[in-house]
Amino acid sequence: MIDITLPDGSVRAYDSGITAMEVAKDISEGFARNVISAKFNNTTIETSTELTTDGNLVLYTWKDAEGKTAFRHSTSHVLAQALEELYPGVKLSIGPAIEDGFYYDVDLGDETISEKDFPAIEKKMLEIARGKHDFTMRSVSKDEALDKYRTEGNEYKVELIENLEDGTITFCDHDTFTDLCRGGHIPNTSLIKAVKIMSVAGAYWRGNENNPQLTRVYGTSFPKQKELKEYLELLEEAKKRDHRKLGKELQFFTFSQKVGQGLPLWLPKGAALRERLEQFLKKAQKKAGYEMVVTPHIGQKELYVTSGHYEKYGEDSFQPIATPAEGEEFLLKPMNCPHHCEIYNSGPWSYRDLPKRYAEFGTVYRYEQSGELHGLTRVRGFTQDDAHIFCTPDQLDEEFKKVIDLVLYVFGSLGFENFTAQVSVRDLDNPDKYIGDVDNWEKAENAIINAAKDKGLDYVVETGEAAFYGPKLDFMVKDALGRSWQLGTIQVDYNLPERFDLTYKGSDNEMHRPVMIHRAPFGSMERFIAILLEHTAGNFPLWLMPEQAIILSISEKYEKYAEKVLNLLENDEIRALTDHRNETIGKKIREAEMNKTPYIIIVGEQEEENGTISVRKHGGEDLGALTVTKFSEMISEEIKKTLKPFNG
Repeated sequence: MIDITLPDGSVRAYDSGITAMEVAKDISEGFARNVISAKFNNTTIETSTELTTDGNLVLYTWKDAEGKTAFRHSTSHVLAQALEELYPGVKLSIGPAIEDGFYYDVDLGDETISEKDFPAIEKKMLEIARGKHDFTMRSVSKDEALDKYRTEGNEYKVELIENLEDGTITFCDHDTFTDLCRGGHIPNTSLIKAVKIMSVAGAYWRGNENNPQLTRVYGTSFPKQKELKEYLELLEEAKKRDHRKLGKELQFFTFSQKVGQGLPLWLPKGAALRERLEQFLKKAQKKAGYEMVVTPHIGQKELYVTSGHYEKYGEDSFQPIATPAEGEEFLLKPMNCPHHCEIYNSGPWSYRDLPKRYAEFGTVYRYEQSGELHGLTRVRGFTQDDAHIFCTPDQLDEEFKKVIDLVLYVFGSLGFENFTAQVSVRDLDNPDKYIGDVDNWEKAENAIINAAKDKGLDYVVETGEAAFYGPKLDFMVKDALGRSWQLGTIQVDYNLPERFDLTYKGSDNEMHRPVMIHRAPFGSMERFIAILLEHTAGNFPLWLMPEQAIILSISEKYEKYAEKVLNLLENDEIRALTDHRNETIGKKIREAEMNKTPYIIIVGEQEEENGTISVRKHGGEDLGALTVTKFSEMISEEIKKTLKPFNG
């Protein structure tokens, strides 16, 4: 007999040799019908794998990320079989699952695949899937595996196998198809009901431009046709909301090849938007006891050697800047924290002075590869809403919880209501990835977990996602399209205070090390604005909009009245502008709608006579005639609903 422990902690005894699927059926026949993959003792297995030792079993359905991974990876095998049948002589290389789909890299020889070929590939894949072929794993010797692919003339698989240890090599079979594979499949092909080839692209073998270029075929799959349809509709909506498209249309930012890749240029409207976000956070930070600081855009290389950033990220940073002085080198600032450590070091501190909370909208620079740059979400120069809190160990819990409150206030004010918290801890199997004392790591991780519990956060623990100097609490936010983004991070750090020899005098008159909290509710201004653009489709909360209203006069005769209305609104601190262009009122309204202007005010003879304005809301709702005072009150009330004061 063996004991199988399930995720709820319950333990069930079974005969040795029972499969994961048989355990699922023992739990519930209905549940078993939905199980598509499994893990045993944290190792991915097949649902048909026999269990012969005690262990922890997790069973996954389509609703789980792991289930989707197994489903998409299995579909990549079906794609590979379809390509072999449609393109005889094709050489397969690798075909992993990726977010929302899968790909397979293949060498087509003289053949090519274009969009016109997608329907035929999809048809062949569904034909194979309907055969209800089981996915089965088998172990093979290294010689046997090499012999198979050398016979086929597949140098890509041969290279992969040559780098594997004998005794660790497995093949996956389904129908007449066999592929080199480590495992992790759904029970059979019939679960695949909907497939879509998304695109093709070139990809160098193993990512090396000196190697042959293969054809990468991207696809996605679902257990229901309805889900595929919904996914494709979501992609269309995402295209409309793409921040690069909206940023250009709304005139927020641009890029210039002469300035350089990944270095955004903020246009007046975008700069004003950034300024409002900065002032919003600065106001909340002031109530929370933060002090604003300013640090240079560069620092001596030695600064980042001390912090450990150069050792970990030096190769990915901009290269050192040499000066006329011999041996003197500077780096473009990749992080703000070393500078803030030196600000703390500028004076002696007592426990009575702590906590010290330094905040800065500091611009940093990192050399991202050109192929990884993407609009504002992946850039080479970006501004972090950074702050670092230096506190005593006794103050850590309270300070950490206060930062959580600030992050939640930011999310609430900007309409991010659907989120989970992720406690990112170190990977105990890879200690070389991290710096610092093990005891301090344990204290820091426990502090974050306890704070998350006490604040009632819905959180998960992710191993291996910690920063190199400390664990962190990341906030994973879902946008209006259901996509998950990491926004806002809080980190506990015992290591930089040690490396920078930071001290304070305790009540015992002895010198002690402070604990350091890193935090950035926005993360970076660039990425945050990109995500906010896509989340709202450019319809920001009213308090944040570049223009809250636009005033359109029916003709030149009423332009003076329009200016009078504008002055009254500006006196009430409402951001408005007038449009006196010689265009039809219909065209002006259409353009105001395209610019996402929340309120369109129209004035003419009747409005001037009655001292009113005609108000139309973005989207077409007619609010009728209002006095300017009534309109201002309405705007004020709407802002109050979304922008409540931070209580600190």
